[in-house]
Amino acid sequence: MKKKNHRNLFIALTLFLSFVLWTAGVTLINVKPVGPNSSCVGFADINSLFHSLTGVHFTLYNITDWLGLVPIAVCLFFAVLGLVQWIKRKKFLKVDYSILVLGGFYLLVMAFYILFEYVVINRRPVLINGYLEASYPSSTTLLVLCVMPTAFMQFKDRIKYKAFNNIVCFAIIAFIIFMVVGRLISGVHWLSDITGGILLSASLVTLYYYFVNLKKA
Repeated sequence: MKKKNHRNLFIALTLFLSFVLWTAGVTLINVKPVGPNSSCVGFADINSLFHSLTGVHFTLYNITDWLGLVPIAVCLFFAVLGLVQWIKRKKFLKVDYSILVLGGFYLLVMAFYILFEYVVINRRPVLINGYLEASYPSSTTLLVLCVMPTAFMQFKDRIKYKAFNNIVCFAIIAFIIFMVVGRLISGVHWLSDITGGILLSASLVTLYYYFVNLKKA
């Protein structure tokens, strides 16, 4: 079990290195002024080609934008669960270990979310309300792919009724697919933005999985 869990750490670090290399590629490879206001974009040829194929769908953008509140609500749910346990058990460290790890995970995700608001790698392929916003990595993709899979793991352990557990798990998977695909084809992100969000999310979720299983190892 311990050896298997160490493999999870290796996978997490490998995925994070892949994200770093991908990010470096976005800033250095095939950079051309193909964005609005002649903004420069890495992997310009493939990004431009994919964007021309999908077009822009603001209705889908708005739907996925509002549905971005769902993972925030999930974060609040687990924050309240942890707070209730803390109050009942009267000691912070008596809160379920997995909830404490989840709290630290949320803080890490938030740190990356804020970081890329200030460290601008790419800007959107379209103007939003007249502004050219930072778009790398896709923050909605990052939020959904970090919060929902970890919620999946939490619910799977906490819901005792198998049928209800299966329904919840199916709903989470369907939501993840809809959000990522919807964000991808809405045309408000470059393909490289979504790819970066997927790589970063995968590395962080695998790291969460490593720490959750650390106590079991």
